[in-house]
Amino acid sequence: MNYTIPLTAGIANLHHSVLNLEFFIARRIILQQKGDAFVSRPIVRIAQAGVALGFAVMVVAIAVVTGFKKEIRDKVIGFGSHIQISNFDENNSFETRPVSRNQPFLKTLADDPAIGHVQVFATKAGIIKTSEAIEGVVAKGIGVDFDWSFFRDKLISGKTFLVRNNEINDSIIISGNLADKLKLNTGDQVIMYFIQQPPRARKFIVSGIYKTGMEDFDNLFIFCDIAQLQKLNDWTKDQVGGFEITLKHFSDLNREGDKIYSLTGSFLNARTIREIYPQIFDWLGLQNINAVIIITLMVIVAGINMVSALLIIILERIRMIGTLKALGCRNISIRKIFFYVSLMLIAAGLLAGNIAGIGLCLLQKEFGIFHLDQQSYYLSLVPVKIDAMNIVLLNAGTLIACGLMMILPTLLITKISPVYALRFT
Repeated sequence: MNYTIPLTAGIANLHHSVLNLEFFIARRIILQQKGDAFVSRPIVRIAQAGVALGFAVMVVAIAVVTGFKKEIRDKVIGFGSHIQISNFDENNSFETRPVSRNQPFLKTLADDPAIGHVQVFATKAGIIKTSEAIEGVVAKGIGVDFDWSFFRDKLISGKTFLVRNNEINDSIIISGNLADKLKLNTGDQVIMYFIQQPPRARKFIVSGIYKTGMEDFDNLFIFCDIAQLQKLNDWTKDQVGGFEITLKHFSDLNREGDKIYSLTGSFLNARTIREIYPQIFDWLGLQNINAVIIITLMVIVAGINMVSALLIIILERIRMIGTLKALGCRNISIRKIFFYVSLMLIAAGLLAGNIAGIGLCLLQKEFGIFHLDQQSYYLSLVPVKIDAMNIVLLNAGTLIACGLMMILPTLLITKISPVYALRFT
């Protein structure tokens, strides 16, 4: 008696009665993996651990790179804003030439929703001399419109000073590096000499001491009332060194930079912070390459682990494959079963990796467990920034990449003969 037709019909009926036969069988295989009867169980657990560890490394890598770039970028912008407008100065000196405070484009900038703040500034090089040491610095003059929010968080001693329109303030804030070299504390008086004809000197009082960790900036800049520099340069009150523009979102930098450059006319130059300090932003761009390399290597390792585990699961179930083929299942359906198995195992590994990676990032953010050499990296702690979109894309990309790699081992199923499989023990 021939049982092939009724058995095949039975499989067909089961396929219709179950929403997804392949997924149903795959889930049963996964549930059986929880027992101790299968050789593949420890190998599968090792593969999942590899996926979890690799993904945790990816999460930490992307969070650290994103956090590092943001912290350094914010510090550079804190000193120089997003966009600076000044006179064309081919020698790039710190002796800014005067521009009028009353510019027609300021009204347009005030109405631009992408712009958060506009402030005036001026710079002038000089020398601070004390009985202990002598240091060359750049005095950055600020006006009543200066935004102190960045430096308030960086003060380690003293306070910021208030700039008024009708009087000149003799207060300055200096960096902790300069304070250590010059042996200065808040409240101390200091004399700064300006190289010009004729040479001039000004006496200042140290109002506050800041520390950003950006050594190149901390060793260079002090902040004073812009009226001091106007008087030294014989400028009028309406003359300033230029304008600093802060944007609401860094992503608007290039677009706003081009727009503002077109507004300023032929006598003024508008430069983005990326153009002013290209070496810093080129260095930050290299961090993306490091992250891509780490993520690529971890995805490859995770994929190889899962390929090995899936091959062992397939070999362990050769009799089941032969039975399904004898009952009329096509190769594509059986391959789907094991493809679903691999996706379930990968998803479990990703879940564990998310928990481990995000948990480690949260611990670092809260307790600052891992430290850096601030002189080399400009930061004392390893920064982390958990971006939900980055995590989602990382999960999706890893699942897709590993899933595609799982197609290859399922090809083995097409080579299995039902007769041989049913005899296999």
